[in-house]
Amino acid sequence: MSSFDELSYTTPPSPPFDSISSIRYSPTNPDQLLVSSWDATVRFYEIGESGVKQSEAKAKFDHRAAVLACSFSSDAARGYSGGLDTAVRELDLSTEKITNLGTHNDSISSMTFTNTNNALITGSWDRSIRFWDPRAATPQQSMHSTPERIYAIDHVNSTLVVAMASRLFHIYDIRKMDKPAQERESSLKYMTRSLACMPDGQGYATASVEGRIAVEYFDPSPASQEKKYAFKCHRQTINDVDHVWPVNSLAFHPVYNTFASAGSDGTVSIWDHKVKKRLRQYPKYPGPVSAVAFNCDGSKIAVGVSYTWDEGEAGQKANAITPWIGVRKIGDEVKPKSWAG
Repeated sequence: MSSFDELSYTTPPSPPFDSISSIRYSPTNPDQLLVSSWDATVRFYEIGESGVKQSEAKAKFDHRAAVLACSFSSDAARGYSGGLDTAVRELDLSTEKITNLGTHNDSISSMTFTNTNNALITGSWDRSIRFWDPRAATPQQSMHSTPERIYAIDHVNSTLVVAMASRLFHIYDIRKMDKPAQERESSLKYMTRSLACMPDGQGYATASVEGRIAVEYFDPSPASQEKKYAFKCHRQTINDVDHVWPVNSLAFHPVYNTFASAGSDGTVSIWDHKVKKRLRQYPKYPGPVSAVAFNCDGSKIAVGVSYTWDEGEAGQKANAITPWIGVRKIGDEVKPKSWAG
């Protein structure tokens, strides 16, 4: 295993000074990204190229409490954020103006922006999904109750996946939110930590706090359901003791439909879920990897390293980690072995 080489990464200036909760790339510009953090900020970066163009911190949006989720609008002119202060905010990326769209009754854990109906969708620990139209006089368009606290949401096309406490999953058709199209229980025994939908629209991957990933398919037919599986990852045997780490973030490659997983063991792996193989593991990072994202054209991957609170305050004091964001160019390691394109 080769050692971490920071020189193969481009790092933006002024990274957050507390844990990184999410990284989201612009849907239109392969060099722009939003980073939300426990330091109560969302930061907007333009990533340059070593020796060609400096990376730039273009904007910083201050919040009243830790920010757990962020997203871009479909035209990438605006960002959105939510977190422990329960407010849903719109962030104007050019003027740095913040507009409060409304609130949940508890912390906002996850959000996604859908082009299908140009809506921001938010999920919260208040056991609700809410749809927002930022252009409307009353931005909150609808509210849908769920049986448990929401930990993660993601969507592809018109399908919305909601991961909840008690290992519950609901799958919705965004155009028909009166009830879930499917209700499922997680294939994993432990708490859901991350979720990502496949760009080809066939299914999703989900991961737990106990070093496992499940690959699931939307089609409820027995033939499709037979293809689903789960596997162990982000674990290591040290001195005959098995160490298992949470899988904090998942991201699918927009072109090849392979995916990256990021763990508290400080590693990022690339997986080809069709042939059930790991394609690459990047050299270990200097701390837990809390967030990972591919850019819109699939040419780069962004990695956020920060303490993930797996061991509470004591863990942070014993092993202080300076938050770090790095972007690297990617090559053939993201191509499935079966790819002929």
